[in-house]
Amino acid sequence: MGVRLNKYLALSGVASRRHSDELIESGRVKINGKVALLGLVVNEGDQVTVDGKLVKSAEQKVYLMLNKPINYITTMSDDRNRPTVMQLLPKLPVRVFPVGRLDWDTEGILLFTNDGDLANKLMHPSNEVGKTYLATIRGAFGEAQLKKFKAGVALGDFTTSRAEAKIVKASGADTVVELTIHEGKNRQVRRMFEAIGCEVAKLKRVALGKLRLGELKSGAVRYLTEEEINYLCMA
Repeated sequence: MGVRLNKYLALSGVASRRHSDELIESGRVKINGKVALLGLVVNEGDQVTVDGKLVKSAEQKVYLMLNKPINYITTMSDDRNRPTVMQLLPKLPVRVFPVGRLDWDTEGILLFTNDGDLANKLMHPSNEVGKTYLATIRGAFGEAQLKKFKAGVALGDFTTSRAEAKIVKASGADTVVELTIHEGKNRQVRRMFEAIGCEVAKLKRVALGKLRLGELKSGAVRYLTEEEINYLCMA
């Protein structure tokens, strides 16, 4: 997968993108021995020089969003040969890893990157990036249950912080509840519903902060936009 020349130079620490454009325009940059032009793309195996000096490529940072289906585990590999989320990714020029996890029976938004610094910040307990889920609940669910979420739910080993919750749809025996939490404990959302006497029939994570799953189909992958990447870095 090619990278625009000015971005390649910026990632390699040569100069900012704007200054890189100036270097290119002045004829000081060459690709495979030929003077480069603005807008050209650097592909794997290309040699880029500035003033005759070879530019060593920094590893390109990759940021992906997957709409994880159920029955996939969030691991790099599995010694029991169960399907893993890594099998859903396209062939990439770099090795990426999942940011956090989703349980095998939970679907929805899952991020991947090779940016270890950003991944560690996002997974740190102090981060304020909310995780929003749609949960389909069997049985009655109303304002009394919503108030419990908003007050914090005791789960034995810890009490959750105040969560944002609202009823999205109620029909027949099922209720769809939108729940936003700020922690990321193991099976936390299901445990929260179980603690107040509710059974979760289906669980889907639809957002991480301002990043929305949108119309991304189950099992599909897309690259994050520059705006989304900047948001995560700021968060």
